[in-house]
Order: sequence, then C-alpha cells, then structure tokens
Amino acid sequence: MLRTHYVDEIGADMDGMKVTIGGWAHEIRETSKITFLILRDSTGLAQVIGKAGEAKPEVIKKMSVPKESVLLVRGTIKANKESMGGFEIVPEEIENLNPLSARIPFEVTGKVPAEIDVRLNYRYIDLRRPQARAVFSIESTILNTFTQYLSGKGFTQIRTPCIISEASEGGAEVFEIKYFDRKAFLAQSPQLYKQLSVIGGLDRVMMVVPVMRAEKSNTAYHLTECTQMDIEMAFADADDVIEILEGTVLYTIKSVMEENADDLKSLGVKLELPQIRRVTYTEAVDRLAKHGHKIEHGDDFSKQHEGALQELYGDAVVVKDFPAKARAFYSMPKEGNEELTNSFDFIYKGFEICSGAQRIHDPEMLIKSLKKKGIDHKGFDFYINAFRCGAPPHAGWSIGLERFGMCICGLSNIREASLFPRDPKRINP
Repeated sequence: MLRTHYVDEIGADMDGMKVTIGGWAHEIRETSKITFLILRDSTGLAQVIGKAGEAKPEVIKKMSVPKESVLLVRGTIKANKESMGGFEIVPEEIENLNPLSARIPFEVTGKVPAEIDVRLNYRYIDLRRPQARAVFSIESTILNTFTQYLSGKGFTQIRTPCIISEASEGGAEVFEIKYFDRKAFLAQSPQLYKQLSVIGGLDRVMMVVPVMRAEKSNTAYHLTECTQMDIEMAFADADDVIEILEGTVLYTIKSVMEENADDLKSLGVKLELPQIRRVTYTEAVDRLAKHGHKIEHGDDFSKQHEGALQELYGDAVVVKDFPAKARAFYSMPKEGNEELTNSFDFIYKGFEICSGAQRIHDPEMLIKSLKKKGIDHKGFDFYINAFRCGAPPHAGWSIGLERFGMCICGLSNIREASLFPRDPKRINP
C-alpha cells in the first residue's frame, strides 16, 4: 500500500504518529514563514503545514504545486484543535506522483461556480468535488439497501438481457442495433424477462439493470440510459407489491439518513422519513382539476401535475388504478372495469420515481391487449407462449435509481445523479 491511512482514519489522539496519506492538492496558501497545503482524499481534507524549523526547506518547497496535483505525503501527526479535524501533518517527504500536464478546467473547491455542461464534459474532475462524491455515496447506499431489504423478504437477485428481439414495452422509443445478420434492440425495460423468471418458478426476483430509451427528451429529469431497480413477485396483486415498495422506500431513506449524514450535510439536504399516502388515479385527477390544473381523465401525469400532487398529498404518494390507455399492454385490467388497470406510480418529492402493476397472466387476454395497443402480437409469441405453460398471477415494479437519488440529494438536474450521463446530446465522456 502506498499510504498507511485515509484522512478520516486520522485524529488528534494519534499525536506524534508517523503516517503516509495520498490525495490531491485541494488548496495551497503561502505566507512568508509558513506554507499550508490542504490535501484531499476520498474521505476528507487534511492540513499539511510547512513551517521553517519543523520541516526541511526542500520539503516545504515541494508543497508549492498546482492545485489538483496528486501527492503522497509522509509525515508526523501534530494535534491542533484549531486545525480541521483537530490535527495537522508536519511533512517529512512529499512526492508528486504525476505532475500536471494539462490545465484543470474549473475550481474543484467550488469557489468559482462552473456550468453543469462544463463539469460533465470533465466529469472525472467534477467527481473530485465533495458534493459530487456525496451523491454517489448516497446512491451506493440506495443500491445496497435495495438488495439487503429485498433479500430479507425472500427475493432472488437475477440478471436479464440488455439485447432483445422486440421492443419490451411495445413502444417506438427503442435503439435498434444490428445483431449479427438480424435486427435487435437495446432493452428499454427488463419487464418481459423478469416475468418469465417468475413463471419459471423463481417466485420473487429482484434486479439492478441498465435500460436505454430513445426519447428525444432534453429535460432536467430524463436520461437516455438509466439504472432500474426492479422486482417481480408471483402469486401477488398490485396491493401486495405496493406494500413491498413502501417498505423498500422507507428502509432506503432511513438507511441514507443514518449512513450518509455527512454526505447530506455536504449537499445541504435535511432528509426526513415521509408519510406515504395512497390515492386512486380518479381521486388525484379530480383533486388536481379542482385546484385549477388542466387535466382530463385518461391523461398521464405531467411533471407539473406530479409537483402539484406533492403539494396536495405530501412528499410521498402512491397513485393507483390508472386508465388502460395510459399504461403498458401487460397491465392487468381491473375486475369489472376494463378501462382501468391494477397499476400504480410512486411520486416522491414531486417526481415519479417508480411505476408498477399487476400483470396479465392469461395468454388470450395478452393478445387482446396487444391488439388494442396496435401491436403485432406475433412478435411476442415467445412471451405469450410462456403463459400457456402455467403462469401464476404476478405483479412488480421498477424504481429509477437516478431519479430516486436526485430526489434524495435535492438535485435540480438528473444528470448530476448519473456517473457519466447519456442524453440525446451527450455520449462522451
């Protein structure tokens, strides 16, 4: 190991101990008698102090490097309650591991704000900002708790294909690719394959998968490639999986509050555990219309509608029983009213973060639904035939990781919640 400690492993109680830390030159300040170097690693900041009489002149000279130089500092811990973390490091040796040969395009300290496009063009620099690191630390917790919570509920983690033969949701917003000598598509959802998994007897499945949608949308809350956290559950209806969804969301938010308190502070976010409301689509539309919002029964919710639902129902609301024409072909119609489906959305802080439904498990009903949507059912023969072999009632949902992370972190643009975002205009870096 090149270093002996990370910054967050060092404290004033280690006074006099020799350590080696590695990181980037975050700030350098020089006076006539002292040179201050703030070194940053992935866990925090440490002050290195070069003072005549304490450090060798040649070592102090090596502290005067351009910001963002990557350094290895060997030295002695000196307790100092006035310094960050209650300590500073007196250097004995400083090694510049890779002298800069390019200009750093913006201030990592944030003292000079940079436009989001500039930061994303140089994402590998942007990730050095504490705020950017905080976002992905929080998303790591989201992913870990998703798996942990559902494992405790008996779910099996699976992987589904990203290359498929037909548009998985029957829509046109898919990327077509050449697959050897025939046409294929990048998956816009793992939907069909997670259903086939529960038909196969896996019963309860969960997955984290990338999905690609060819929507020419340049809004602050859409991505071309995103990460979905999905479940599918056999012998279940919509209410069963809503209960699992609510538990997952609350467990995740609670875990972030406990495990990422410093990250939330860095982002200026005060996170609270929400009270979740359940309402029907009809009730939500009627209430929106009553409060002056333009919406008709059968319309899907716009971003403005989702924001209004937050005002009307609070930070977390499950909207149930959507019209069939607003949902995918595999959504189960409600008994006694085929115009509605056993489907739902979860809206958190004014954004739809999750969509789900009970699925049609009757093959003839599936064919009928495909025809209603104007989709040629022959392209889905492999899928429909699976339901002829004993398919139980089942339901599931999908949470968008970046959308959920955006809401938890209080971000205004979903691209900041994606490590290397893809949208209609961005395919690099």
